Amino acid sequence: MTTLEQAREALRLRQGAGARDDAPEAPARDLMLARSGTAYFARKLNELSNEELYEPSAIEGWTRAHVICDIAYQARGISRQLEAVTAGQPAPVMHDSAEALAAEIDLGATLPPRAIRHLFDHAAIHLNVVWRDLPGPGWAVLAPGEDGRQRALSATPLERARHLWQRSLDLGNGARIRDLPEQFRPLAAHLE
Repeated sequence: MTTLEQAREALRLRQGAGARDDAPEAPARDLMLARSGTAYFARKLNELSNEELYEPSAIEGWTRAHVICDIAYQARGISRQLEAVTAGQPAPVMHDSAEALAAEIDLGATLPPRAIRHLFDHAAIHLNVVWRDLPGPGWAVLAPGEDGRQRALSATPLERARHLWQRSLDLGNGARIRDLPEQFRPLAAHLE
């Protein structure tokens, strides 16, 4: 048993009967990367004052609020797919269109600070819950990714992790490339 598997088993024992857990078919290592990415992004977000949310990010034309909304709406898009599959329905697209997503991000970035922070928190928690509740066979179901191409739902945790770690850098408030898991560092090398 690996360290991650041992930690998961110890957690199951501590929680006791009746506690809900990821399906055995779930990609545990990728979920760990996504969950640690969520925690890291949340830490960088919490370091920002309310005023700093509306300052420019590392993405030209976007404030930090745009970056936060982008992360939140990605979580909502993945959650929508997972919920449909869990309910026995076909997985919908993550977003109606790139234009609709851009408009949603622009509108979301105008929310007051408390609402932006809650948007991130709620979307992240909700995604974690629907990942946990996805039945084992659901991880193999194909659904369209943000680029429109089909990918198995088992790819969503790594997709989410990559996006979270990248957007942590894009907040532009002290995240460092060396903070990223090694596998994501080459993606951010252009920022140095």
